[in-house]
Amino acid sequence: MISRRPLAARATLRLAAVMALAVTLLSLGAMALQYRLVEARLMQAQRALLSADLDGFAALYDQRRIIALRQAIDYRAAAATGGEMLLLLDRNGTVLAGTRGGWPEGLQAEGDSFAVEPARAFSEAGTRWLAVARDLPGGFPLLVARSLQPVDDTLAAMRRGMLALLAAMLVAGGVVGWLAARSVMGRIGRLNDLADRVAEGALDARLPGPRSPDEFGLLETHVHGMLDRIQNLNRATHRLSDTIAHELRTPLNRMLLKLSRIEGQEDLAADLRAEMRQAIRMFDSLLDISRAEADQGSGGGLVPVDLSAVAGEVWELYEPLAEDKGLDAQALIAPGLRVLGDRNLIAQLLSNLLDNAIKYCAKGDLLTLTVAEAGDSILMRVADTGPGLPADMRGAAFERFVRADRDRGIKGHGLGLALVRAIAARHGARLTLPEGNTGFTLEILWPRLQQSD
Repeated sequence: MISRRPLAARATLRLAAVMALAVTLLSLGAMALQYRLVEARLMQAQRALLSADLDGFAALYDQRRIIALRQAIDYRAAAATGGEMLLLLDRNGTVLAGTRGGWPEGLQAEGDSFAVEPARAFSEAGTRWLAVARDLPGGFPLLVARSLQPVDDTLAAMRRGMLALLAAMLVAGGVVGWLAARSVMGRIGRLNDLADRVAEGALDARLPGPRSPDEFGLLETHVHGMLDRIQNLNRATHRLSDTIAHELRTPLNRMLLKLSRIEGQEDLAADLRAEMRQAIRMFDSLLDISRAEADQGSGGGLVPVDLSAVAGEVWELYEPLAEDKGLDAQALIAPGLRVLGDRNLIAQLLSNLLDNAIKYCAKGDLLTLTVAEAGDSILMRVADTGPGLPADMRGAAFERFVRADRDRGIKGHGLGLALVRAIAARHGARLTLPEGNTGFTLEILWPRLQQSD
């Protein structure tokens, strides 16, 4: 699965881009070095040819001076192919022999020997030349030069090849990098999806298919092992709490029966019975939460339910209680909204929310129940203008036995919202606590029952 995050936020794409850029820069450096080496070798070859020409002319000059040199240049000029430049002048600047009619403009004669150094490069009519210009004893200027056109042609062809290769490397690097990033993002996306499902409460979620024998496969195996361990610990914890609740609930009921047979000290017996009933209700709530969590995701036992009708019936029970406490109560329930659910659990969820709102609100506060369409979902909102949740409790509002210190004097065990969350999860509904509102607001998005369900 490919992530839908912006491209700039994908670490794998950034890594692929950096690697492609690094490879491209290294390739550019290698190509530049290769270019300079080829250029040096070609120039060295031209210098070697120029040196051979000078050595030959030097040997002739040693034998018969200018006469032999003139004859040799005449002979070479007759067979010249355009790749060499030869010229011998007399002391008055008259051409004695050569491939051209005059001395190149701006080129100065240096020294009177036949050594190849110093040699100078100059351009004429768009062609570069490597030249040795000397002023031989007696005032006879000598020019021996080699065309650098073969060198320039070879280097130009090399540059064109390098540019084509660089373009191909950029395209291939981009395609390979994109494919690599897509593969990596897909495998990371699988793990992120798994983490999201586990975070939503599906501890039994696992990645489908076999594990590959690479680092990602090993990571998936470790993640599965960790989830198996967490799931086993969670089951053991739930079994323990369920067992404690069952084991304590029964003797409490027996003690409650025995208290009814005691005569005298009626006030003390009544207090004991009230305490025991509260303890029994707490254990009942714990067992309800465990049952709802155990059935989460199974879908078993859920039938089409008219959510609007259930909400209306529960509201009719609690509206008088709200009015008795002096609350301004209103219900906005759209008719005929249906979900796939358990009617009793939905009623229990809504009862908990309304009971909490009435319990914590004061006279004059506003209590509103809303049930309305929200696209493919159904929105249920319970909102009041009471004291709301302390800011530091929002993250743990749905945990068991969590209560604000200021509410310790109000009857309750901190299990109401935990049961609401378990029932909502049982129905695949999503809970949210909108921020920025005064009082307490809880929204539940129920999956709407489709006609085909």
